[in-house]
Amino acid sequence: MSNANESKTGIGEQSDAVIAATTRWLERAVIGLNLCPFAKAVHVKGQIRYVVSKAITPEALADDLQRELEFLAEASAERIDTTLLIHPKVLTDFLDFNDFLDVADGIVDKLDLDGILQVASFHPQFQFEGTEPDDITNYTNRAPYPMLHLLREDSVERAVAAFPDELAIAETNIGTLEKLGHEGWKALEI
Repeated sequence: MSNANESKTGIGEQSDAVIAATTRWLERAVIGLNLCPFAKAVHVKGQIRYVVSKAITPEALADDLQRELEFLAEASAERIDTTLLIHPKVLTDFLDFNDFLDVADGIVDKLDLDGILQVASFHPQFQFEGTEPDDITNYTNRAPYPMLHLLREDSVERAVAAFPDELAIAETNIGTLEKLGHEGWKALEI
């Protein structure tokens, strides 16, 4: 992770609290439960950039996303491999957030970054199609705040080469969360 003081936008206690909660989620859920076997290395190396958006409209968030995509595309991968663009004040409704993902993909295309960068999604109300809202499997993509995860395609390809069976990761995650259950998730104190 890059130094939170260097990488966040918006100085102050609220940004600090948002980053702290996101880091806690990353360490306890994503890395702690091994939901993403690729996350630990960039975390340990300090290569995650945390950015707290002040956006209160989807349009302002789109501007922030464009800025962060451009920044990540220009940054050295050794310094910043990935960015978590956290937006606690906009797209708090999951359906609105889910609709915004088309906008995010459009921005990637507009910047000619398709095949270079991609955007993944996390949300406190994340729900996979065909699941009930309280289905524990949704928690693989649940985070304390809505966030867009900006990833380098090269990094994703290297990670997939190290763990070629992506389906096995998803199946393992489902098993982990089903075994953990809602009470176990609450015990993580995320």
